[in-house]
Amino acid sequence: MTTDAIIAALIIFLLRIVNNGIGTIRLIVMARQQRTITVILAFFEALTFAITIAAVATDLSNLLNLAAYCVGFAAGNWVGMALEARFIVSYVRINIFAKTHGKEIADELRKRGFGVTAALGTGHEGPTEMLHAIATRRDVPQIVEVVNDINPSAFTFVEEARAVNKGYIRRQQKIDSPQGYSS
Repeated sequence: MTTDAIIAALIIFLLRIVNNGIGTIRLIVMARQQRTITVILAFFEALTFAITIAAVATDLSNLLNLAAYCVGFAAGNWVGMALEARFIVSYVRINIFAKTHGKEIADELRKRGFGVTAALGTGHEGPTEMLHAIATRRDVPQIVEVVNDINPSAFTFVEEARAVNKGYIRRQQKIDSPQGYSS
């Protein structure tokens, strides 16, 4: 195995990491309708993909390059998730349905700085308290822990909030400008 072969495999590995990192960020900004950034990222994602696939597909018997491509893809997924967790603020809507203790859950979440909207609803088994909160993805484990501590039988689900415009996010940080809207 020559030094040139190792360098080529290392370049393929690194380009796949970059490619996946770009792809992860592109998907996030695309979901937020940020078209210009999405198009620019798509260009660079396609460019890095074309370079790496060309280097691997021309000689599939080169196991070093093939391994660098596959391991780079896996590492790139990890890097993409780390980039999202570190640099991208993702908002989610937490929906909580509780037959009992809804007020206590809402009060505790508000005490911890979360904005909560409460309403009464009717479920399959009768009246239920519906709680809705917008929070960052990082705050979800804490919110779910509060819900489970107060009412382990409460039904909780989380969904992506494509855009956030006004309202309160943890610690009563007022949101005045649209988050997630762009042309």
